[in-house]
Amino acid sequence: MNIELLSALALFALVSSVTPGPNNLMLMNSGANFGFRRTLPHLLGVTIGFVIMLVLVGLGVMQLFDVFPLSYQLLKVLCIAYLLYLAYKIASNKTPVGAENGDTKPFTFVQAALFQWVNPKAWTMALSAVSVYAPSKSIGAIVIVGVIFGLVNLPCVSAWTLLGQKLQIWLSHPERLRAFNIFMAILLVASVLFSML
Repeated sequence: MNIELLSALALFALVSSVTPGPNNLMLMNSGANFGFRRTLPHLLGVTIGFVIMLVLVGLGVMQLFDVFPLSYQLLKVLCIAYLLYLAYKIASNKTPVGAENGDTKPFTFVQAALFQWVNPKAWTMALSAVSVYAPSKSIGAIVIVGVIFGLVNLPCVSAWTLLGQKLQIWLSHPERLRAFNIFMAILLVASVLFSML
């Protein structure tokens, strides 16, 4: 891979990682509700989970959809249903900012990593990255794409989490927190609809 292609890949990774989508909106919401430290497993799960997904897609997961076309449609339905469920959970969260108790908790590392498989934006990013920047599907090219995405993605998702954490003082008022959570849920649903169109 030459320097021009690496630069283009890094720019693609930056733009796709820093723009709003389900991961970034959920990380901002988690940062606002739980703080950066408690959101760290979620944040790392997003980055590492996406890199693993990207590599597996590059190594042939998409061939399963060619063999079983109905499985792709089923995955889309599951994606939408799960994201709508998450939007509901975000909108209905009434736990005060920074509270240790309550029935809501930040995503774990494993939950965030597994979430990548039902995230429409993650699928779009992985398929685009592999098809454009590793068309040969060689293991070396796929690993380079994954490493570049991991290096670029981590600071991007960290910025969204920090932005959410900075909102904690303003969100200490219950009505503001409720309005913020509802707004974030609406944005999450909008991001799902936008990525599905």
